[in-house]
Order: sequence, then C-alpha cells, then structure tokens
Amino acid sequence: MQNFVPPGIVPGPKGARVFLDYDKAELDWAYDQAPWSPNQAEIAKRNAQKSAAALARLGPPRRVAYGPGDIEQLDIYTTREPNAPINVFIHGGAWRVGDARAAAYMAETYVDAGGIFVSVDFNNVGDVDGDLLVMADQVRRAVAWVRRNAASFGGDPQKVFISGTSSGAHLAGVVLTTDWPKDYGLPMDTLKGGLCCSGMYELYPVSLSARAGYVKFTPRMIEELSSLRHLDKLVAPVVVAHGTLETPEFQRQNREFAAAIKAAGKPVSFLLGQGYNHFEMFETLGNPYGLLGRAMLELMKLKPGC
Repeated sequence: MQNFVPPGIVPGPKGARVFLDYDKAELDWAYDQAPWSPNQAEIAKRNAQKSAAALARLGPPRRVAYGPGDIEQLDIYTTREPNAPINVFIHGGAWRVGDARAAAYMAETYVDAGGIFVSVDFNNVGDVDGDLLVMADQVRRAVAWVRRNAASFGGDPQKVFISGTSSGAHLAGVVLTTDWPKDYGLPMDTLKGGLCCSGMYELYPVSLSARAGYVKFTPRMIEELSSLRHLDKLVAPVVVAHGTLETPEFQRQNREFAAAIKAAGKPVSFLLGQGYNHFEMFETLGNPYGLLGRAMLELMKLKPGC
C-alpha cells in the first residue's frame, strides 16, 4: 500500500477520498515537498555556495531581455565553442519562488562541455494574481527569443534544448507541447529535446490540493497547461526523472507522463534517482557525472568537459 503520509507525521482518521485513494490532507502532503525533504535548507545553502564559485570562475552571465516586462530577462552563460547547443533552464519553486541567478551552479557543466546555459527569469505566480497562463507565455516567449537570437551569443538555433525541475518541469512540459508554427511562427521542431525532472503534467489533481490556495485554477488553465493532454504536439525526445524519496504524487505524475509519451510512440527516457529526494535530484543537473547532468549532456550530444 502506498504511503501517503510524510515521514515523522502521524495521520489522523482517514477522511473522504478526493482523488484516487487520497483524502484531502494526504493530497495536500502529496503536493508539498517540504515534509518529505528535511534537508532542503542545507541543499539550498550548498547550491548557493556552488553558484558563487561558478560565478567567480565564469564571470557574470550576459543579461538580456526577451520581453518588455522588468522580470523578463535571461542569464546567458556562453562558451568558447562556436555554434554551440543551448540548454534553456526553467527553475522551480512551487511556481511561487525562485530566480535565474540561483541556477548559476549548473552552468559550468554545460559551458565546460562546449554548450551554452540559459537560465530564465519570469514572474512568480503571486505576481500575476495566481495565473499560470502568464508564466507559461513568458517561458514560451523566452524560448522563442533564444531560437531567433541564438547566433548573437554563439549558439546554434538548430540545437535548442530545454530543461526544468519541479514547477519548472511543469513549465518545460508546457513548452515542449507548444504549437510553434501557429503561435510563434517558428518551426515545429524549435526544440530538439527536453528534460523534465519531478514535474506536474496533469493539473487536475493539483487543483484539488492546497496549491489552489495560491494558484487560481480554471478549467482553461487545467486544460491548456496539462502537457499530458497535448502529446500530439510533442516532437522532441524527452528525459523524465524523479527521485525515490519524493512525494507519492510527484512520483506518479512523472512515471505516468513517461509512460504516456512511450504509449504515444514518441522517444522518451525514464530515470529513477535511487535514494534522492526532490531537491537532491535537481543538484545532479549541475554535475556532468550526475544522473541528470549526464542525461542532459547526452541529449545535447556533448561530453563532459575538463
């Protein structure tokens, strides 16, 4: 039987089921990473230290605007290699927190391998009255800008990839299922691949959880931003991953997303991080020999640098 209760929490009597076999309290826990990852604060401090070291070595990123909003900026970490493949990274943070600069520690993995690392800034959901559609539009416009302007910072417009973690993986899934010709006048294969770690790809159960307290879920939002429902628009190979110590819903969402892509006859790799919690998984994207870093470099056809 699936454990729906975080370690160290004594559950009360089972309430009415609201989704699958979850009662409301269990579903809330299943979409809250904090009680499942007691070392979250230590991981954040560790990554901040690594980011400071990366910035000291690489120098500050090139900061450019992809749209008119103050927050609509990209951090671009370039490489010496010409016509380099590009990893556009979408940060997580429960849609509520996070910024591009915090991902600086990941950049060295891609720059040293001859790639470009682009970290995207966009509004948090509290800035846009709970509307995830605004955030989805921002990250899509960011990718469109990168595709159109890649040559200006040494990138190859034919080799644009996307990666995302947690709520950033949700947004990466949305970007991967974009109708690029219709909505942006770009080729359908604007993205050549993507990595989605520990994301959400069907928003209906999320809308029943405590996250509805700060996201104003609507039928339109759930329909348009549930990438599981739009796999007909997926044309790029995808890596999907989660850790074994994550919440039961994050495990199920990623497992079923990978299975649905495979059932649709599209290329997908599924990675299971043994012994990793939600936040420990993300760290591996910034390690060329980590579970996600290795997979992302392979997707981009790069080898770890020295």
